[in-house]
Amino acid sequence: MDTVAVVEERVREAVRARGIDPLRDPDSVRELVDAALQESLSEGPVAEAASVGRSVFHAVAGFGPLQQFFDDPSVEELWINAPGRVFVARDGRSELTTIVLDAAQVHVLVERMLRVSGRRLDLSSPFVDAMLPDGSRLHVVIPDITREHWAINVRRFVVRARTVMDLVSLGMLSSQAATFLDAAVIAGLNIVVAGGTQSGKTTFLNALLGCVPSTERIITCEEVFEIQLQHPDWVALQTRDASLEGTGEIALRRLVREALRMRPTRLVVGEVRQAESLDLLVAMNSGMPAMATLHANSAREAVTKLCTLPLLAGQNIAADFVVPTVAGCVDIVVHLAADASGRRAVREIAGLSGRAEAGVVEMADLFVDRGGGLERAGGFPPHAERFARHGLDLAGLLDQGGRGTVSR
Repeated sequence: MDTVAVVEERVREAVRARGIDPLRDPDSVRELVDAALQESLSEGPVAEAASVGRSVFHAVAGFGPLQQFFDDPSVEELWINAPGRVFVARDGRSELTTIVLDAAQVHVLVERMLRVSGRRLDLSSPFVDAMLPDGSRLHVVIPDITREHWAINVRRFVVRARTVMDLVSLGMLSSQAATFLDAAVIAGLNIVVAGGTQSGKTTFLNALLGCVPSTERIITCEEVFEIQLQHPDWVALQTRDASLEGTGEIALRRLVREALRMRPTRLVVGEVRQAESLDLLVAMNSGMPAMATLHANSAREAVTKLCTLPLLAGQNIAADFVVPTVAGCVDIVVHLAADASGRRAVREIAGLSGRAEAGVVEMADLFVDRGGGLERAGGFPPHAERFARHGLDLAGLLDQGGRGTVSR
């Protein structure tokens, strides 16, 4: 038996004897690894002792051969199509790694990842969404939904911008647009962040929420915890799958309704996909400032989708109600996209005037990227009085010089 296997076996025996949960108490595991390594050194020389200790620690308290990617801050996403096909993405570009696993290793790694989340994966529930201890999001699909192998995606949050101003240095938007959005958040406008997969919607939503005044109370509703804030008054809610008996499911619609009973001053829906869009619109219509993300290819498509999704709530929901409600409730739509190189940026910021004609919501371009970066367009957002109420000069924020500032 090689040195790594010997040290690993000693550490695992010690972990079992002490009843340690390796994922929850990695510091204790590290101490056991050091002790086991010293014991092996006392029995004879160990080549590359540091490497042996690192490999054992990753195997016991980490994710084995994959841990190197969790430790690499440049890795944005990791996915496994088959045991011998492990990919990672850096800067929006994917690459095939040299890691080769077997099916048993893949299953063990997934079980370890799910252990902390409390979520399950079996034939009756072949999909799972869960959050890992470091905040990464895990998604797994198993056969016979997949053809042969388990399909695993781990989406990591490499960059956590705290405010929209942090996004300027990342090249996602201009300083003038960031100043305007900061003011729009303070003024309490309803904002929808739209874009495709991996376009940076959650990162952008986090940054917007970082602009919310500390005196306000934020309630977030998500399928899986992704939003991460540094806010003094914040409650995060997450959906729950049904039990083996088919009971206990908590859907996103239920979370939105329950959130309204928790005295929020800001309501956030992590991603609007289905009928929960109706509950979000009802909350907005009651005067509750809200934010949400949505999959869409443009600001116009995002508004069109918001006019369609509430119809999934039931046959008694008519477009004649939904369209004017969207026009009157949603104030700003921010659309993001990634270019061919993987760079994420805001492509347009649109304002809704509150009017709809012939089933079409009226929109105005506030900022548009025509190929040379985000530029000021000619439109204006609604509710100028809300900006004025907070002492914000909307005209100054939107003029070409960007003379308006936000004071805190």
